[in-house]
Amino acid sequence: MYTPRPFVVDDFKEIKSFVAKYPSITLVTVGKDSIPFATLLPSVWEANDLSAENFGEIITHMSKGNPQWREIAQGDVGLAIVQGPQAYVSPTNYENKETDHKVVPTWNYQTVHFTGTLEVIEDPKRINKIVSELTDFHEQQRKRPWATSEAEPTYMTNQLNSIVGIVMKVTKVEAKYKLSQNRSLQDQEAVMWDLAKSPLSDEREISDEMKRNLGRS
Repeated sequence: MYTPRPFVVDDFKEIKSFVAKYPSITLVTVGKDSIPFATLLPSVWEANDLSAENFGEIITHMSKGNPQWREIAQGDVGLAIVQGPQAYVSPTNYENKETDHKVVPTWNYQTVHFTGTLEVIEDPKRINKIVSELTDFHEQQRKRPWATSEAEPTYMTNQLNSIVGIVMKVTKVEAKYKLSQNRSLQDQEAVMWDLAKSPLSDEREISDEMKRNLGRS
């Protein structure tokens, strides 16, 4: 991922928080025909002891009806993209728009890219474990969390037989927050307050992230 220095995020605690907030990936792989294939999937990043040598694993599952998994050989390299909020930035926010007019629109966003080797899981017990972990993660904030053990056994078995598990052993983590950090403080604040008034939730989220980055209340 192209990431100019002002936009680099290398704080693992921050990255883990971001990925937990947006717990899905777009899994990109390249098949035998050299054509890329991408699928959005629910996911959990299992990364308890992050270090430069250990980036953990991403677990997810995919329908057997999706041809992508059949093109994944064990050990193939894939790209998993976690996409956060994004926003159009108008040049009307920049202080030099009325002086030298050297302004153009841009796009602010937050994203994390994972690169790693892939394993396709067809063993029912391992698939059940993956599905249970994904479910527990997404149910944890509910007052009465649902668990896979509550599903009718035969129905659950049939559902598990219709999917495969996918595990990515992560070898590289890249995080990018493009929040106008390359502009003057005045420009950043102007963009922040402009996006705060947007009817679009993504743009308001970017405003909140810019506010956090600038230490504004």
